[in-house]
Amino acid sequence: MKILITGASSGLGEELARQYTTSKNSLILLARREQKLQKLQNELIPHAKSVEIIVADVTKFDDLQSKIKTISHLDMVVLNAGISLGHDSQDIPTIDEFKNLYDVNVISNHAILEVLLPKFKEQKSGKIVFISSLASLISMPTSKVYSSSKRALNAYAEGIRYKYSKYGIKVITILPGFIKSELTDKNSFHMPFLLDTKEGVKIIKKAIENNKVFYPFPFRFYFIIRLFNLLPLFLKEKIISNI
Repeated sequence: MKILITGASSGLGEELARQYTTSKNSLILLARREQKLQKLQNELIPHAKSVEIIVADVTKFDDLQSKIKTISHLDMVVLNAGISLGHDSQDIPTIDEFKNLYDVNVISNHAILEVLLPKFKEQKSGKIVFISSLASLISMPTSKVYSSSKRALNAYAEGIRYKYSKYGIKVITILPGFIKSELTDKNSFHMPFLLDTKEGVKIIKKAIENNKVFYPFPFRFYFIIRLFNLLPLFLKEKIISNI
């Protein structure tokens, strides 16, 4: 299987690369940080069929697309690249922060799929995995931009799934809770149900292999969010304002 993983230089992307490394898999690892990618490539090459790296900033769309176009056949893309602004007391993020977050978390995925979808459609196969977040299901005051970007990603993934399922293309949306990574290392608060990176990625990989269309986890955390969203609006506002 030939797999493209974005955001592969750290966190979930790096661990996904490790867990997909077998003698039968060819990996293409994409990220900004060349040294980290090369180090990971050197680690994995002895154990994989092949490991290529693509050094690209996913917000530089023209460059990103030109590099994605060099990929011939592909079986799966894991759209993992993502950033957050962290949780802080800042009332309103700057427009540059807002735009950059949406460029990474949402628009870069379309830039990649604009190139890949015609190829998947022609070969009548392919798997697209979106790494979203449980944060997409509830927007806290200190994570409003991140939560809204991931909610937009959910909607985009849903539309892609409906449009392209008839061509044999599978679309999977994974919604993890807190998993230890550079993203969660920014958080100074208690993170409920925090998972170790290896454990969290193992769950993600299993959901992908089982072709779960929409997979939120840990289930207990997801269940709590679902229950919270059933509360009357005035009660939800009262609870959140006192957090």
